[in-house]
Amino acid sequence: MGAWALLLPLLLAAEAQAQVCSVNNTFFQVEENTKPSGPLVDIYIPEGQQVTLGPSSTPFAFRIQRTQLFLNVTPDYEENTMLQAHLECRSGGSVVAHLRVFVAVLDVNDNAPEFPFTVKVKRVPEDTKVNTIAIPEKELEAQDRDKDDILFYTLQEVTPGARNFFSLVGANQPALRLDQPLDFDRWPNMTFQLLVRDTRQDNAVPSHSASATLVLEVQPADLRPPWFLPCVYSDGYVCVHSEYHGAIPTGHKLPRPLILQPGPIYAVDGDRGINQYIIYNLLRGHEDGTFVIDADSGNLTMTRSVSSPKTFRLLVKAEQADHASYSVTQVTVEARNASGSVPRFPLSLYRGMVARGSGVGMAVKDADVPSQLLRIRAQDPEFPDLNSAITYKITNNSNFRMDGEAVLTAAPLVLAGVVYAEVEANNTVTSGTATAVVEIQVSEQEPSPTGSPGAGGSTEGVGQPDGSHTEDQRFSAAEMAALGGVLGGLLFLALLGLVILIHKHYRQRLKCCSGKALEPSGFDNKAFLPDREANWAPAPSAGSDRTPPAPPSPAPPAPPSPVRAAEAPAAAPDAGGPEVVRSILTKERRPEGGYKAVWFGEDIGAEADVVILNTPAADADGDSGSEGAEAEPGADSTYI
Repeated sequence: MGAWALLLPLLLAAEAQAQVCSVNNTFFQVEENTKPSGPLVDIYIPEGQQVTLGPSSTPFAFRIQRTQLFLNVTPDYEENTMLQAHLECRSGGSVVAHLRVFVAVLDVNDNAPEFPFTVKVKRVPEDTKVNTIAIPEKELEAQDRDKDDILFYTLQEVTPGARNFFSLVGANQPALRLDQPLDFDRWPNMTFQLLVRDTRQDNAVPSHSASATLVLEVQPADLRPPWFLPCVYSDGYVCVHSEYHGAIPTGHKLPRPLILQPGPIYAVDGDRGINQYIIYNLLRGHEDGTFVIDADSGNLTMTRSVSSPKTFRLLVKAEQADHASYSVTQVTVEARNASGSVPRFPLSLYRGMVARGSGVGMAVKDADVPSQLLRIRAQDPEFPDLNSAITYKITNNSNFRMDGEAVLTAAPLVLAGVVYAEVEANNTVTSGTATAVVEIQVSEQEPSPTGSPGAGGSTEGVGQPDGSHTEDQRFSAAEMAALGGVLGGLLFLALLGLVILIHKHYRQRLKCCSGKALEPSGFDNKAFLPDREANWAPAPSAGSDRTPPAPPSPAPPAPPSPVRAAEAPAAAPDAGGPEVVRSILTKERRPEGGYKAVWFGEDIGAEADVVILNTPAADADGDSGSEGAEAEPGADSTYI
């Protein structure tokens, strides 16, 4: 009886459990983005009961089909990390049991990191110290909705060379740090690309990245004092300027600001980005009140004349309008005796042009640039301030006059041609004078408004008899090139015709003169017949019938010469026979009468190396001398 009492509660509980709904598992894990493909769990439903989703279930996440529970959505960790299905078991109209099924959504790397900005502009003062954090990490870090992702940052320069100035503190710390001093003049702004990736390696799978643009605008700081220009040396941080120098004439007060070297007194703010207004004043050297300086322009002017030569050393201060910084330079002004200072023309000859028929008062144009007036200007090399005191006049031509630096016509121009005029420059202060010549082309037509640039006189028309250069401007370069081609063709045809004409009329002479060089074997003279056809003999002497003597023994051989002659042949057996043939080439002078011979001198350097003897027949008797004597060449002899 006691055992039954113990088992009765257990039997009642088992019976009660058999009368309510139940599931085999109430907790599941599913990776996000996993699409449901089957039932999540089977539900045991007793007969006469029904199962529904309770109000505490995740909306739209589950559904019940018959006795199975299905996941109705693709889980997303970023939207919901835990899904719950509340099952109510009903019998009739009342709920007899409650069941809860939980689905934990597992996070996966499926989201790219995101920056809170696309372009971020940051202003950085130029005087920011090195290693200063220009942009903190909180302003640059990206956000990743994936729970376990670690972000890696990279800074890439867009402006070349910008990476030398800024860098990130670390790969996982995107704070921007300054690495070297800024320079507004050279690097007023810099652009970077900030990259972020949710994996260490960019080739990892899956891997996501994002980018944003950083623009750093350098704000100028007041780091440099005013700079006097021009700078002898400047590297962007410092300007080494030269002192100013000038000269004034004694006994005269210049009405205009002084002209100084290497330029006027002028200073600018060394920080061009700030460009503070500059104020000028004299610190020292102006105690006698000779000079004053304009506070705005820096122009130095005289208040009175200087009676004797003297050197002034003035200290000029250039200060910023905000009084933050200033610079000082020295101006040296020498008062010199102005007597004897002569102005100078940069050119000795000026060239102008004007149309014929121009009336009085017509300005002469520059021959190089006809669209501009001809300007004649002299300068005083010692006192540039006296250039304005120089006056001009034309001394030797009444048809032209000077109006300041311009040349005007003083009478109507009737004739065309080239006229010359002398211009005299007179310094009214120093009484020095200088002259220059103006060449004016009076042309038939109005000068062309265009011309080649140049200074001084024209280079066109040089060498023409009338000095005109307007004709050169009537034709274009293409037309002149075509004319040159035609003239070249005509010249070629003329030369070709000349060659044909010479060849036609002088062909035989050319053939005679173009024979081969002489050879040592002999000389071919077509004026004589071969030995077998010889039928001539020396002309008979009027006084006697004696035959000419035999030729003397040959002389020693002469040095070789460009033309070598064959030695004289031996005497024929019958000296008086008609077949006797004597050579005209010999190294000895033969006294035979009526005989022409070519005699070669023994000394090559003699006045005549070759002499053609032309002795008349009448000279053969008596006067010819003994055999072997040499006759001097007479008037009928020919020297070669």
